[in-house]
Amino acid sequence: MKMDTEYPDRAHPKRKVHHFRKLKEEGKRIAVITAYDYPTAYAADSAGVDAILVGDSLGPVALGYQNTLPVTMEMMLHHTAAVRRAVKSAFLIADMPFLSYQISPEEAVRNAGRFVQEAGAEAVKIEGAHDVLPAIERILGAGIPVLGHIGLLPQSIHRRGGYRVRGKDAEDAERLLAEAQLLESVGVFAIVLEAVIPSVAAKITAELKIPTIGIGAGPNCDGQVLVFSDVVGLTIGPVPKFAKQYGNVFQIMKDCVEKYVEEVRSASFPDEKHQY
Repeated sequence: MKMDTEYPDRAHPKRKVHHFRKLKEEGKRIAVITAYDYPTAYAADSAGVDAILVGDSLGPVALGYQNTLPVTMEMMLHHTAAVRRAVKSAFLIADMPFLSYQISPEEAVRNAGRFVQEAGAEAVKIEGAHDVLPAIERILGAGIPVLGHIGLLPQSIHRRGGYRVRGKDAEDAERLLAEAQLLESVGVFAIVLEAVIPSVAAKITAELKIPTIGIGAGPNCDGQVLVFSDVVGLTIGPVPKFAKQYGNVFQIMKDCVEKYVEEVRSASFPDEKHQY
């Protein structure tokens, strides 16, 4: 691999955990994106994102599963380590997959520690609030930063009856605010708000000193996170309503492979230029 000094697009300053609260205090928005492998992480890091999340969304996005539930610790460690090798500037967060933190606080801190020690993550993300509070406290106690996550919880789709927008009534809105305040009180450095009514997300954001990172939660969060495939146009299947595609990488890839197939079959590749 070439040295980073040969790539002028890698000149962004290194982000650390205190960077996010500072951005909120300064009124600057936080840009977060997912990545699951070396090339996508390299592109995201070069583009200057504040944080890269190795999400358990890799299950449906990169591995073809129907949801995030089949994703294991070993899968997440493998992908996080690949992303780590590409990332120089962004803050690296690993998503704790289903059953990696729900069994016991001891199991949770052990798995969080594996992300840091074996895969090079700088923080972990955990879904939920009251039910997972002991796990979050143990992980924080071990010196590992935690990104909270409330609203729609993909790992709890069976309990909640599917993917549902949160905060539609006053009771649910107050519940979400209480969860956010609880997470802030124990020391998470930021909170993801997923599929939350924009007015509710705005209220939560205004009440907290730590940043909120929205995904399908409107424009008034302190930052946004999207899935890499959605951003670049590489999503297989429907694109979520809240996601914006900035290109059509799938079509570019398909066009390239079609051209390659055509040239192989016509014997025009390899030509003299592409031979030893």
